Amino acid sequence: MSQLNYLEKLLDGVEVEWRELGEVCRFINGRAYKKAELLEKGKYPVLRVGNFFTNNHWYYSDLELDEDKYCDNGDLLYAWSASFGPRIWQEGKVIYHYHIWKVIPNTEIIKKKYLFYLLDWDTEALKAEQSTGSTMKHIGKGLIEKRMLPIPPLKVQTEIVRILDTFAELTAELTAELTAELTARQQQYAYYRDKLLTFEEGEIEWKTLGEVSQYSKERIGYEQLNEKNYVGVNNLLQDKAGKENSSHVPTKGNSTKYQENDILIGNIRPYLKKIWQADCTGGTNGDVLVIHITDEAVLPRYLYQILADDSFFNYNMQHAKGAKMPRGDKAKIMEYKIPIPPLDEQQRIVSILDKFDALTTSLTEGLPREIELRQQQCEYYRDLLLSFPKPEVVAHD
Repeated sequence: MSQLNYLEKLLDGVEVEWRELGEVCRFINGRAYKKAELLEKGKYPVLRVGNFFTNNHWYYSDLELDEDKYCDNGDLLYAWSASFGPRIWQEGKVIYHYHIWKVIPNTEIIKKKYLFYLLDWDTEALKAEQSTGSTMKHIGKGLIEKRMLPIPPLKVQTEIVRILDTFAELTAELTAELTAELTARQQQYAYYRDKLLTFEEGEIEWKTLGEVSQYSKERIGYEQLNEKNYVGVNNLLQDKAGKENSSHVPTKGNSTKYQENDILIGNIRPYLKKIWQADCTGGTNGDVLVIHITDEAVLPRYLYQILADDSFFNYNMQHAKGAKMPRGDKAKIMEYKIPIPPLDEQQRIVSILDKFDALTTSLTEGLPREIELRQQQCEYYRDLLLSFPKPEVVAHD
């Protein structure tokens, strides 16, 4: 069914009004706070734009305010500063900040949930109109009140909300299922890592990292480096094996050389957990340590798995030196004790852990993509259901 035919069937011959938002709802400003009024503890949480989206650090207030300065579960809010967008609040009674509006619909004309979807749909257009480069401007109250948006009959709004809620619920269920699957695989991976890399006292030989490897002492000229083989700490991937191409390749001087099967680890916080087993020859800088195996009794991939374990990361964090940006202690790192089972056992361990690593990585990478596809599907149907033809008189206003 075409978009036009679907809308015609949904409307069943009823015309859609295009009205200014200020005619169908009220936008109530929150309270502007001075820094001294924001407390670390208090009676009421203060909802700021950062908390509205991603920031988990909250301030509090003991002030008793007019009732319209509070919001509670079920209230429709709209952030209008820096980041735009609506939200149905469901996290208890809070004081909302000046950069957030509480939106009160005229329920005889517009349903709250339809208004939420309408504001969400219109946000992209607002961003395009109000942005300059990457800097977002504030949306003025007068501006949003003048926005002309489609207001179908209440029964049509109810049906639109039902359809969009269904897609939102399906997306939430899928996200929960995929996240649970990923968590289970990560826990399973951690269990087997711990089991496979734990040895009884006296069961096998233990050596220090310095007894089986050394830091690279070779240098490589800048003319031999490019975006694929130059590795800075920024293009090592955090919490998973691998690297991205570098956007900053040296144009003079020499770098520390690495070669295939060397292990590169971040040497400055917060990048101490970055690790990569090299698959080529290239160069790096002082923010990355290059560990070169010198003992044939140790498989490169086995040593990689040892150094990728949380035990080594915690050891490295414990001995990092420096105040603002601590670095790994190179001498202490070489004192780290490594269990050295026979080569065939090392290979067995590597084979098992690599399989878990591949499975976990595929889930980790696939989850955001799957969620994105579901969100795109929701947005498609939202656009379909809210894209009512604009009357000519409105189009020219």
